[in-house]
Amino acid sequence: MQWWASLLSGLILVIVSTTSISETHAQLHSGHQDVPAETGGAAAHQNAHAGGGWEGSPQGIAYSEFNHRFAGLCAVLFGLAELGLALRYPWPFWTRLVLPGTLGVVAILLLVWSDHDAWPIGSLSFAETFFGGDIEIIQHKFFGVIAAGIALSETLRRIGWVRHPAWAAPLILLPMIGGLLLMVHSHGDHPTSAKIQLHHTLLGGVSLCAAFSKAMASWIPGASGRFVKRWDVVWAGSVILIGLLLLLYSE
Repeated sequence: MQWWASLLSGLILVIVSTTSISETHAQLHSGHQDVPAETGGAAAHQNAHAGGGWEGSPQGIAYSEFNHRFAGLCAVLFGLAELGLALRYPWPFWTRLVLPGTLGVVAILLLVWSDHDAWPIGSLSFAETFFGGDIEIIQHKFFGVIAAGIALSETLRRIGWVRHPAWAAPLILLPMIGGLLLMVHSHGDHPTSAKIQLHHTLLGGVSLCAAFSKAMASWIPGASGRFVKRWDVVWAGSVILIGLLLLLYSE
């Protein structure tokens, strides 16, 4: 029990310290201002992808790897919290809120920082970002919406405001949808697109495993406590694996 608590505390410190990188991250973002503005919003972004401007550049790689690895830290953190809950450790109540809390952070990261030239930090407007036809940007933002939806529903469940089993649906169905999208997600005209595609396909497969295991733990009628515990452990282990894969992400 003590070593689990120590590990969790250590990971919290790592995540807090990692936020200090955000200033450097913002400086990387400022580099995109060197791109001529007169080329126009969505058209300029698509031309940059086609010409390999941002995608595959040192700044673009650092930007993307930061986002993936930060999300990985969050996944490992709430995966460990979920594992402790699955193993019935007598942890404080607040540990139940680690999952919605960290997913809320991931949602903000994706909705704000997922793409350097997209709304709200880049040159593209809201309409160009969400309806401009760039599938990569749209999927990134949609992943942020998925994370926000799970964070909201799980907050309501875990503080006891909603109790019906149907409220577990976002934690099951949204990762399933996200996993399927990851299998077809690409990073545009990137020099290591095949490597990225393989990584995301693996992520998608593990996400589907996580969703299935949470469904087994939540929705099997008359399941025994032992049965639920086993599938909750598989759920937590899948989330930790997702986090580790994200931490190992590189372009």
